[in-house]
Amino acid sequence: MGGVPGVGRQFIRAAMDAPFLERDEERQLAVLWKDNHDEVALHRLAYAHMRLVISIAAKFKHYGLPMSDLVQEGHVGLLEAAARFEPEREVRFSTYATWWIRASIQDYILRNWSIVRGGTSSAQKTLFFNLRRLRARLAQGQNELVSDEAHNAIALAIGVSSSDVALMDARLSAPDTSLNAPVMDSDSGTNSERIEFLVDGSPLPDESVSDSIDSERRAEWLDHALDVLNERELRILRARRLQDDQVTLELLGDDLGISKERVRQIENRALEKLRRALVERHPKAVGAFV
Repeated sequence: MGGVPGVGRQFIRAAMDAPFLERDEERQLAVLWKDNHDEVALHRLAYAHMRLVISIAAKFKHYGLPMSDLVQEGHVGLLEAAARFEPEREVRFSTYATWWIRASIQDYILRNWSIVRGGTSSAQKTLFFNLRRLRARLAQGQNELVSDEAHNAIALAIGVSSSDVALMDARLSAPDTSLNAPVMDSDSGTNSERIEFLVDGSPLPDESVSDSIDSERRAEWLDHALDVLNERELRILRARRLQDDQVTLELLGDDLGISKERVRQIENRALEKLRRALVERHPKAVGAFV
Protein backbone atom coordinates (compact mmCIF):
# COMPACT_ATOMS: atom_id res chain seq x y z
CA MET A 1 0.00 0.00 0.00
CA GLY A 2 2.99 2.30 0.40
CA GLY A 3 3.11 2.78 -3.37
CA VAL A 4 -0.43 4.08 -3.77
CA PRO A 5 -0.15 7.35 -5.73
CA GLY A 6 -1.83 10.54 -4.57
CA VAL A 7 -1.84 9.66 -0.87
CA GLY A 8 0.98 10.79 1.42
CA ARG A 9 3.35 8.09 2.57
CA GLN A 10 3.20 9.44 6.12
CA PHE A 11 -0.58 9.16 6.14
CA ILE A 12 -0.47 5.61 4.76
CA ARG A 13 2.18 4.57 7.28
CA ALA A 14 0.16 6.02 10.14
CA ALA A 15 -3.00 4.29 8.95
CA MET A 16 -1.23 0.96 8.53
CA ASP A 17 0.40 1.28 11.96
CA ALA A 18 -2.89 2.04 13.72
CA PRO A 19 -3.64 -0.78 16.19
CA PHE A 20 -6.42 -3.24 15.45
CA LEU A 21 -9.38 -3.11 17.77
CA GLU A 22 -10.53 -6.15 19.67
CA ARG A 23 -14.23 -6.94 19.40
CA ASP A 24 -15.05 -5.72 22.91
CA GLU A 25 -13.08 -2.48 22.52
CA GLU A 26 -14.67 -1.84 19.12
CA ARG A 27 -18.15 -2.37 20.57
CA GLN A 28 -17.39 -0.09 23.51
CA LEU A 29 -16.24 2.72 21.22
CA ALA A 30 -19.32 2.29 19.03
CA VAL A 31 -21.61 2.46 22.05
CA LEU A 32 -19.89 5.60 23.34
CA TRP A 33 -20.37 7.30 19.98
CA LYS A 34 -23.95 6.18 19.52
CA ASP A 35 -25.21 6.91 23.01
CA ASN A 36 -23.01 9.84 24.08
CA HIS A 37 -21.73 11.28 20.79
CA ASP A 38 -18.22 10.86 22.14
CA GLU A 39 -16.04 12.30 19.37
CA VAL A 40 -12.87 10.82 20.83
CA ALA A 41 -14.44 7.39 20.55
CA LEU A 42 -15.49 8.13 16.96
CA HIS A 43 -11.97 9.25 16.08
CA ARG A 44 -10.42 6.07 17.48
CA LEU A 45 -13.00 3.89 15.71
CA ALA A 46 -12.50 5.63 12.37
CA TYR A 47 -8.71 5.82 12.65
CA ALA A 48 -8.45 2.11 13.32
CA HIS A 49 -10.34 1.39 10.07
CA MET A 50 -8.54 3.81 7.74
CA ARG A 51 -6.46 0.91 6.39
CA LEU A 52 -9.77 -0.59 5.24
CA VAL A 53 -10.67 2.67 3.48
CA ILE A 54 -7.31 2.81 1.69
CA SER A 55 -7.55 -0.83 0.68
CA ILE A 56 -11.02 -0.38 -0.87
CA ALA A 57 -10.08 2.93 -2.54
CA ALA A 58 -7.04 1.31 -4.18
CA LYS A 59 -9.36 -1.09 -6.02
CA PHE A 60 -10.90 1.87 -7.88
CA LYS A 61 -7.73 3.77 -8.80
CA HIS A 62 -7.88 2.56 -12.44
CA TYR A 63 -10.78 4.95 -13.08
CA GLY A 64 -8.23 7.77 -13.29
CA LEU A 65 -9.40 9.86 -10.35
CA PRO A 66 -6.99 11.10 -7.63
CA MET A 67 -6.35 8.46 -5.02
CA SER A 68 -6.50 11.10 -2.29
CA ASP A 69 -10.05 11.98 -3.36
CA LEU A 70 -11.08 8.32 -3.35
CA VAL A 71 -9.71 7.91 0.17
CA GLN A 72 -11.49 11.06 1.30
CA GLU A 73 -14.81 9.84 -0.10
CA GLY A 74 -14.20 6.46 1.50
CA HIS A 75 -13.68 8.22 4.82
CA VAL A 76 -17.06 9.91 4.36
CA GLY A 77 -18.59 6.47 3.91
CA LEU A 78 -16.77 5.24 7.00
CA LEU A 79 -18.25 8.06 9.09
CA GLU A 80 -21.70 7.35 7.64
CA ALA A 81 -21.30 3.72 8.69
CA ALA A 82 -20.32 4.82 12.19
CA ALA A 83 -23.45 6.97 12.40
CA ARG A 84 -25.69 4.05 11.41
CA PHE A 85 -23.91 1.19 13.15
CA GLU A 86 -25.89 -0.73 15.78
CA PRO A 87 -23.46 -2.36 18.25
CA GLU A 88 -26.17 -4.54 19.79
CA ARG A 89 -26.39 -6.62 16.59
CA GLU A 90 -23.01 -8.17 17.40
CA VAL A 91 -21.61 -7.56 13.89
CA ARG A 92 -18.02 -6.45 13.42
CA PHE A 93 -17.81 -2.80 12.43
CA SER A 94 -15.46 -3.53 9.50
CA THR A 95 -18.02 -5.90 7.98
CA TYR A 96 -20.75 -3.27 8.22
CA ALA A 97 -18.55 -0.36 7.12
CA THR A 98 -17.24 -2.05 3.97
CA TRP A 99 -20.52 -1.55 2.09
CA TRP A 100 -20.77 2.14 3.05
CA ILE A 101 -17.15 2.85 2.12
CA ARG A 102 -17.50 1.19 -1.28
CA ALA A 103 -20.85 2.89 -1.97
CA SER A 104 -19.45 6.33 -1.14
CA ILE A 105 -16.45 5.83 -3.43
CA GLN A 106 -18.62 4.51 -6.25
CA ASP A 107 -21.00 7.48 -5.99
CA TYR A 108 -18.03 9.83 -6.21
CA ILE A 109 -16.69 8.05 -9.30
CA LEU A 110 -20.08 8.20 -11.01
CA ARG A 111 -20.32 11.94 -10.30
CA ASN A 112 -16.80 12.80 -11.46
CA TRP A 113 -15.59 10.18 -13.93
CA SER A 114 -17.24 12.02 -16.81
CA ILE A 115 -18.87 15.41 -17.33
CA VAL A 116 -21.75 13.48 -18.90
CA ARG A 117 -23.95 12.28 -16.09
CA GLY A 118 -24.70 8.59 -16.08
CA GLY A 119 -27.47 6.57 -14.52
CA THR A 120 -27.62 6.35 -10.74
CA SER A 121 -29.96 3.38 -10.35
CA SER A 122 -28.68 0.22 -8.72
CA ALA A 123 -28.63 -1.62 -12.06
CA GLN A 124 -26.79 1.24 -13.78
CA LYS A 125 -24.15 1.33 -11.03
CA THR A 126 -23.66 -2.41 -11.35
CA LEU A 127 -23.32 -2.03 -15.11
CA PHE A 128 -20.77 0.78 -14.81
CA PHE A 129 -18.50 -1.04 -12.37
CA ASN A 130 -18.80 -4.53 -13.86
CA LEU A 131 -19.02 -4.02 -17.63
CA ARG A 132 -15.32 -4.60 -18.36
CA ARG A 133 -15.17 -7.68 -16.14
CA LEU A 134 -18.31 -9.19 -17.70
CA ARG A 135 -17.05 -8.55 -21.23
CA ALA A 136 -13.75 -10.23 -20.41
CA ARG A 137 -15.52 -13.23 -18.93
CA LEU A 138 -17.79 -13.60 -21.98
CA ALA A 139 -14.83 -13.32 -24.33
CA GLN A 140 -12.81 -16.11 -22.67
CA GLY A 141 -12.02 -18.85 -25.13
CA GLN A 142 -13.24 -16.81 -28.12
CA ASN A 143 -11.18 -14.90 -30.65
CA GLU A 144 -13.74 -12.17 -31.01
CA LEU A 145 -17.11 -11.62 -29.37
CA VAL A 146 -19.83 -9.97 -31.45
CA SER A 147 -20.81 -6.75 -29.69
CA ASP A 148 -24.56 -7.30 -30.00
CA GLU A 149 -24.27 -10.77 -28.51
CA ALA A 150 -22.11 -9.48 -25.66
CA HIS A 151 -24.48 -6.60 -24.96
CA ASN A 152 -27.50 -8.92 -24.87
CA ALA A 153 -25.75 -11.36 -22.53
CA ILE A 154 -24.62 -8.60 -20.16
CA ALA A 155 -28.05 -6.98 -20.22
CA LEU A 156 -29.65 -10.28 -19.25
CA ALA A 157 -27.14 -10.87 -16.44
CA ILE A 158 -27.53 -7.41 -14.87
CA GLY A 159 -31.18 -6.73 -15.62
CA VAL A 160 -30.92 -3.70 -17.90
CA SER A 161 -31.71 -3.15 -21.57
CA SER A 162 -29.15 -3.99 -24.24
CA SER A 163 -29.29 -0.35 -25.39
CA ASP A 164 -28.17 0.71 -21.89
CA VAL A 165 -25.25 -1.71 -22.12
CA ALA A 166 -24.28 -0.40 -25.57
CA LEU A 167 -24.43 3.21 -24.35
CA MET A 168 -22.32 2.48 -21.28
CA ASP A 169 -19.84 0.50 -23.39
CA ALA A 170 -19.43 3.49 -25.71
CA ARG A 171 -18.91 5.84 -22.75
CA LEU A 172 -16.25 3.62 -21.22
CA SER A 173 -14.44 3.13 -24.52
CA ALA A 174 -13.08 6.66 -24.72
CA PRO A 175 -12.59 9.63 -22.39
CA ASP A 176 -14.46 12.91 -22.69
CA THR A 177 -13.19 15.20 -25.43
CA SER A 178 -13.47 18.95 -25.10
CA LEU A 179 -15.19 20.78 -27.93
CA ASN A 180 -12.48 23.41 -27.52
CA ALA A 181 -9.70 20.89 -28.12
CA PRO A 182 -7.34 22.06 -30.90
CA VAL A 183 -7.54 20.29 -34.26
CA MET A 184 -5.08 20.78 -37.09
CA ASP A 185 -6.78 22.05 -40.26
CA SER A 186 -5.06 20.13 -43.07
CA ASP A 187 -6.17 22.64 -45.72
CA SER A 188 -4.91 25.83 -44.10
CA GLY A 189 -2.27 24.32 -41.84
CA THR A 190 -3.66 26.23 -38.87
CA ASN A 191 -5.15 25.06 -35.60
CA SER A 192 -8.90 25.17 -35.16
CA GLU A 193 -11.19 24.04 -32.38
CA ARG A 194 -13.24 20.85 -32.62
CA ILE A 195 -16.49 22.78 -32.18
CA GLU A 196 -15.85 24.55 -35.50
CA PHE A 197 -16.30 21.25 -37.36
CA LEU A 198 -19.73 20.46 -35.90
CA VAL A 199 -22.38 20.83 -38.58
CA ASP A 200 -25.95 21.70 -37.69
CA GLY A 201 -28.30 20.56 -40.43
CA SER A 202 -31.27 22.54 -39.13
CA PRO A 203 -32.20 25.87 -40.77
CA LEU A 204 -30.82 29.11 -39.39
CA PRO A 205 -33.18 31.02 -37.07
CA ASP A 206 -33.91 33.69 -39.67
CA GLU A 207 -34.68 30.98 -42.25
CA SER A 208 -37.06 29.24 -39.85
CA VAL A 209 -38.91 32.48 -39.13
CA SER A 210 -39.07 33.32 -42.83
CA ASP A 211 -40.45 29.88 -43.71
CA SER A 212 -43.06 30.15 -40.97
CA ILE A 213 -44.21 33.59 -42.16
CA ASP A 214 -44.32 32.42 -45.80
CA SER A 215 -46.37 29.35 -44.85
CA GLU A 216 -48.90 31.47 -42.97
CA ARG A 217 -49.10 33.91 -45.88
CA ARG A 218 -49.66 31.17 -48.47
CA ALA A 219 -52.35 29.58 -46.28
CA GLU A 220 -54.14 32.93 -46.09
CA TRP A 221 -53.90 33.46 -49.86
CA LEU A 222 -55.29 30.00 -50.54
CA ASP A 223 -58.17 30.41 -48.11
CA HIS A 224 -59.27 33.66 -49.79
CA ALA A 225 -58.93 32.23 -53.31
CA LEU A 226 -61.18 29.24 -52.59
CA ASP A 227 -64.25 31.49 -52.74
CA VAL A 228 -64.04 31.49 -56.56
CA LEU A 229 -65.07 27.82 -56.62
CA ASN A 230 -68.65 26.56 -56.61
CA GLU A 231 -69.85 24.06 -54.02
CA ARG A 232 -69.11 20.94 -56.08
CA GLU A 233 -65.66 22.15 -57.16
CA LEU A 234 -64.79 23.04 -53.58
CA ARG A 235 -65.93 19.64 -52.32
CA ILE A 236 -63.87 17.78 -54.90
CA LEU A 237 -60.77 19.92 -54.36
CA ARG A 238 -60.92 19.53 -50.61
CA ALA A 239 -61.33 15.77 -50.87
CA ARG A 240 -58.60 15.38 -53.47
CA ARG A 241 -56.01 18.01 -52.48
CA LEU A 242 -56.63 19.63 -49.10
CA GLN A 243 -56.92 16.72 -46.69
CA ASP A 244 -54.43 14.10 -45.56
CA ASP A 245 -56.41 11.05 -46.68
CA GLN A 246 -57.15 11.69 -50.34
CA VAL A 247 -60.42 10.28 -51.72
CA THR A 248 -60.25 8.37 -55.00
CA LEU A 249 -61.91 9.63 -58.15
CA GLU A 250 -64.16 6.58 -58.17
CA LEU A 251 -65.47 7.11 -54.62
CA LEU A 252 -66.12 10.79 -55.28
CA GLY A 253 -67.92 9.92 -58.48
CA ASP A 254 -70.18 7.48 -56.63
CA ASP A 255 -70.99 10.10 -53.96
CA LEU A 256 -71.74 12.78 -56.55
CA GLY A 257 -73.50 10.50 -59.01
CA ILE A 258 -71.06 11.18 -61.85
CA SER A 259 -68.25 9.26 -63.53
CA LYS A 260 -64.73 9.32 -62.20
CA GLU A 261 -63.58 10.92 -65.49
CA ARG A 262 -66.04 13.76 -64.87
CA VAL A 263 -64.63 14.16 -61.35
CA ARG A 264 -61.13 14.45 -62.84
CA GLN A 265 -62.29 17.14 -65.27
CA ILE A 266 -63.95 19.17 -62.52
CA GLU A 267 -60.85 18.83 -60.37
CA ASN A 268 -58.59 20.15 -63.14
CA ARG A 269 -60.96 23.03 -63.86
CA ALA A 270 -61.10 23.94 -60.16
CA LEU A 271 -57.29 23.93 -59.94
CA GLU A 272 -57.06 26.24 -62.96
CA LYS A 273 -59.64 28.65 -61.53
CA LEU A 274 -57.80 28.66 -58.24
CA ARG A 275 -54.45 29.34 -59.94
CA ARG A 276 -55.88 32.30 -61.89
CA ALA A 277 -57.45 33.76 -58.76
CA LEU A 278 -54.16 33.52 -56.86
CA VAL A 279 -52.15 35.12 -59.66
CA GLU A 280 -54.68 37.96 -60.11
CA ARG A 281 -54.91 38.77 -56.42
CA HIS A 282 -51.33 37.99 -55.39
CA PRO A 283 -48.79 38.14 -58.23
CA LYS A 284 -46.12 36.94 -55.80
CA ALA A 285 -48.03 33.71 -55.46
CA VAL A 286 -46.83 32.53 -58.89
CA GLY A 287 -44.92 29.29 -58.31
CA ALA A 288 -45.73 29.16 -54.58
CA PHE A 289 -48.27 26.38 -55.07
CA VAL A 290 -46.62 24.41 -57.84
